[in-house]
Amino acid sequence: MDLYDEFGNYIGPEDDLESDYSDDEAGEQQQQDGAASPAPAPLRAYDEDEAEPLEGMEVDDVPSSNAIVLHEDKTYYASASATYGPGVETMVQEEDAQPLSVPIIEPVKTRKFRLGARTGPERRWDDQFMMGLASNPETVRNVAIVGHLHHGKTSLVDMLVTETHKIDIDADKQLRFTDTHSLSQSRKISIKSSPMSLVLSNTKGKSYLVNLVDTPGHSNFVDEIASAVRVADGAVVVVDAVEGVMLTTTQTIQHLVKNRIPIVLVVNKVDRLILELRLPPGDAYFKLKQTIEEVNTVISELDPDPALRVSPERGNVAFASTQMGWCFTLKSFAKMYADTYGPMDLDQFAVRLWGNIYYHPETRKFSRQSAPGAKRGFEHFIMEPLYKLYSQVIGEDTDSLRKTLHQLGIHFKPSVYKMDVRPLLRLVLAHFFGPPTGFVDMLVQHVPNPQQGARVKVESTYTGALDSPLGQALLNCDPEGPLAIQIVKLYPTPDASEFRAFGRVLSGTAQVGQEVKVLGEGYSPEDEEDMIVQQIGGIYVGEARYDIETDAMPAGNFVQLSGVDNSISKTATLIAADYDASELRIFRPIAHFTQSVLKVSVEPLMPSELPKMLDGLRKVNKTYPLIETRVEESGEHVLLGTGELYLDCAMHDLRVMFAEIEIKISDPVVRFCETVVETSALKCYADTPNKKNKITMIAEPLERGIAEDIETGKISIRLPPKQLGQHFQNKYGWDLLASRSIWAFGPDDQGPNLLMDDTLPSDVDKKLLYTVKESIKQGFQWGCREGPLCDEPIRNVKFRLLGADLAQEPIYRGGGQIIPTARRVCYSSFLMATPRLQEPVYFVEIQAPQDCVPAIYEILARRRGHVTKDIPKPGSPLFTVQAYIPVVDANGFETDLRTHTLGQAFCVQTFDHWSICPGDPLDKTIQLRPLEPAPAQALARDFVLKTRRRKGLNDQVNVAKFLEAEMVTLLASTEHLDLL
Repeated sequence: MDLYDEFGNYIGPEDDLESDYSDDEAGEQQQQDGAASPAPAPLRAYDEDEAEPLEGMEVDDVPSSNAIVLHEDKTYYASASATYGPGVETMVQEEDAQPLSVPIIEPVKTRKFRLGARTGPERRWDDQFMMGLASNPETVRNVAIVGHLHHGKTSLVDMLVTETHKIDIDADKQLRFTDTHSLSQSRKISIKSSPMSLVLSNTKGKSYLVNLVDTPGHSNFVDEIASAVRVADGAVVVVDAVEGVMLTTTQTIQHLVKNRIPIVLVVNKVDRLILELRLPPGDAYFKLKQTIEEVNTVISELDPDPALRVSPERGNVAFASTQMGWCFTLKSFAKMYADTYGPMDLDQFAVRLWGNIYYHPETRKFSRQSAPGAKRGFEHFIMEPLYKLYSQVIGEDTDSLRKTLHQLGIHFKPSVYKMDVRPLLRLVLAHFFGPPTGFVDMLVQHVPNPQQGARVKVESTYTGALDSPLGQALLNCDPEGPLAIQIVKLYPTPDASEFRAFGRVLSGTAQVGQEVKVLGEGYSPEDEEDMIVQQIGGIYVGEARYDIETDAMPAGNFVQLSGVDNSISKTATLIAADYDASELRIFRPIAHFTQSVLKVSVEPLMPSELPKMLDGLRKVNKTYPLIETRVEESGEHVLLGTGELYLDCAMHDLRVMFAEIEIKISDPVVRFCETVVETSALKCYADTPNKKNKITMIAEPLERGIAEDIETGKISIRLPPKQLGQHFQNKYGWDLLASRSIWAFGPDDQGPNLLMDDTLPSDVDKKLLYTVKESIKQGFQWGCREGPLCDEPIRNVKFRLLGADLAQEPIYRGGGQIIPTARRVCYSSFLMATPRLQEPVYFVEIQAPQDCVPAIYEILARRRGHVTKDIPKPGSPLFTVQAYIPVVDANGFETDLRTHTLGQAFCVQTFDHWSICPGDPLDKTIQLRPLEPAPAQALARDFVLKTRRRKGLNDQVNVAKFLEAEMVTLLASTEHLDLL
């Protein structure tokens, strides 16, 4: 380091000064050099801002930013500002304070994983006005925008964003405002739901706060739809006018009907009927009608109530071309005529614009009777003007177009007519239709406000008593009541450093700094482990690419909270910290309409980076609703998702956003299940390790439909025994004794297996049996979670407890004795009941031209798939092929399909059901040869062996190790020798 004296003169480097000039020799050296040069003053502390040196100051007293140089017993003060500029402090230390792995000057990392700016584009409303609307439930609507892939959900939101924000959008370039994730932008599909709150005006000019959630349409991401629907009071179903109702649309509508969520329909891409299919106006009407009827068919299959139907004359159907920026209902189109030709009864006119009501131009009257020259009202008043407008713009006859627009009261500068066709078409249609006020009218009329929708929402999701103070506040959506917030999703911040909890305030008013009790999904009054008290750090209104920060948010609105995410993994319930702990209850976890069946194992490329990967897995688990992370007994870390695209996006986030390390990934495998197809060949029993207790049990298959009812929540083990028993009596024909003897579902409370008490009071001491009931249930749950074939969950099995010889002394029948014994007897009875392996099966929906259908059949046949339906799509040149394909054979299916059809076929896949694998998993005569596909009848054995080897288990599944010695001897002497 260079040193300077108190006057700023350069003295030299530190090393030279130490070696050549010590304190004692400084004067003598100066005399030898001659008197011409003045003797340098000794180094002293000085202040750069003052001319005088500071005498007698210690090192810690130096007030300036001078460097402190320590060397043995000498201290030098050197001016760093002379070399590096003012305000620079330089310090030299004898020992390294930083490890060698950390650079002296670390590069500045810019972490930004979300598109958008801090404040976002300029809004056409005032934030204070928005909060005023939020405080009045009458002016709030909470909706989820749902539909199939590429049917126009995101572009519908774009249309609303351009109406409420000052954004210039080019018709040739989609805005995709809610696709903030980098993968969403690069792949042109939404992979995350995105909440937005917009102030929109209806036809009368009244403003409403519309809290909406834009959801993905790909079948792999339907978990995002379930999360959005949980907090919404209504749903906007977007359907392509050409493609009609597709797979995701069907699944979503079924979910909405089951949860009693009102539906409004937007038939999008109407201009495809004009530009692509080139249908005449009359045929376009039939195509639109057929699309609406497809939606009603799906609804009526679940609930035939006519009040649930959607129909244009009822006002809950809108027609749109969101890419061109227009949307109308029959009433809003009728208002356009009223504004042009004078006042009229809009409701009566709108009703005549749909159905078989004909307009006679000669008499200028409507009639239900067709006549020559008469056309339907929809065709004459809506479709024909729309066709003419499109043809005028596309025809590129400037004079004719200028004349037509002049008649419509639309005036442009001459330069506008020189634009390309698409931007010009968008501009003309925007002026013709104006803002989408008809869409807002539809929401206001057919979606209940938060106060009206609170009862349905609370009754179906809240597990507490509705007559409690909190229950009453929830039913009334009371902003003055106790605070209650349902959290349904966690969104990472733009730099992915923390998460914001997204949910809905159902009661009370959330305020910054307020303490809340965060109740996880596992919370119950008996087990308070999953509860923590945290403080709300910030409250935000989500606007996709930016957030609006606020101090408080009243009941009935969406909200994003910071500071409360530490203990939340998927969903949570937030209750005011001062609320009575004895009355705390949670909102039910979200019931998704698909399952995670595809899995991969991951490990870091550098083993030392395992902690980073574990932290990344924890964060990925937070932000994907249906992803599961677990550690197998072999030590491998497993990631489970709904499909290939889902896992690919999760791995991108793990590598890039959260862990920031290189990660190795295995080939995808599937989750299997274990089941039985017969009743146990004999009664199986097991003794406890102390030989004081004996448990006897058999296993048999469950009746069809019970497992599905348990998983979907139609029946719950928490129901009163009488109510649960009546369900089994009425629906499955069980007798009274059997239906009242159900002890548990497993694994967990919604597992597809049953444990029944089939003992008789004459054979078993019931009082003693009930003392070990919980231990037997725990052993049953343990066994169902990890089956004996390959440690996969057991499914669709009924375990019947037939006997229990128990010790009289409580010390001999504790949990340590009973639990592992109950698990062992579950395994033995399971293996004696002809065990089989179950594999997941995808439902596949493929759209392709007719000439591609033979190739689809061929590809499916190679992958053990089979076609169930092959029908033409009415009004289009496409065919719809529906099929089933095992998940284990579906990897790469989409790529294979597109290759063989030259990209003309498009497919979506979703988990549908579990199917028994062909073959016996315990057949020891099957010899598997490496690198060769297993024969059809050896698949079960092949899957079991490969799964066991992957998990580090022994190849052989031996029934004998779960049986008692005398039982093995008995079996060996009978015809059941093959079971051993």
